[in-house]
Amino acid sequence: MDTDTVVIARVVEGLRWDALDDDEVAGRGHALRRPDGRVFLGVDAWDDDVFHRLVTTMLGDLPGTVYTLVDDDDRDAQTRWRDAGFVVCRQERLYTVPTDPQVTGLDEVTPPPGVTILPLGQAEEGPLSDLDRQVRAEVSATLGWQSMPVEMFARPDGTLGVLDASKHVVAVQDGRYVGHARIALLPRRSRLGLVAVLEAHRRRGLARAMLAELLGSLHGTGIGSVFTEVDDRNAPAAALFEAIGAQQVGGAMELLHR
Repeated sequence: MDTDTVVIARVVEGLRWDALDDDEVAGRGHALRRPDGRVFLGVDAWDDDVFHRLVTTMLGDLPGTVYTLVDDDDRDAQTRWRDAGFVVCRQERLYTVPTDPQVTGLDEVTPPPGVTILPLGQAEEGPLSDLDRQVRAEVSATLGWQSMPVEMFARPDGTLGVLDASKHVVAVQDGRYVGHARIALLPRRSRLGLVAVLEAHRRRGLARAMLAELLGSLHGTGIGSVFTEVDDRNAPAAALFEAIGAQQVGGAMELLHR
């Protein structure tokens, strides 16, 4: 390919860019703006020069910090993005998690005294939003919110979007929401997006109790497994999932460009 003839064209006011060689598509780039406002780039181009021209154009059109995700075992892609000026900001492990209580060992798990676990669909939006804010504050003060594989639904200005209570299992003590777990029911494999307990209530078994309720209910509907991601720095979360039979099936590297 004579890459000198390649033209990069942005789809009208969209977040897609096409690399055109004599009107034939030689590569394509896209950007996804996540609910928290972060923008993630993806590029599909087999030629290195076309790849870099796409990325350069996208960076010029998208001011500010942008991100991308690359599989741990895709060395070529990692090199391409690094050559384009991206640096690693975190790494995550991908797990598949069984739902069968006989496999997870959660069949006899019960909440600690004074704690009630609300099943999917029973949480109230107001208290759930309050809990969400507290979780965000605690995570931001420790690992940093960028360590969370799946963002909570925050807008770019920092305010929270609407939480879908039907996707949350919640731990309640003395009328206060102190922990929650969120599931996204997807056609191919459902995704466990978050398991969080407020710092003052940790190390009491609340996370296991919420997982027992959530995974057990999914198993009852015929869902045999879910997947989840864990930041490499979050050793307690990795230990929790591995203890209930989760298997690591891959990993990903998150890179950013400022």
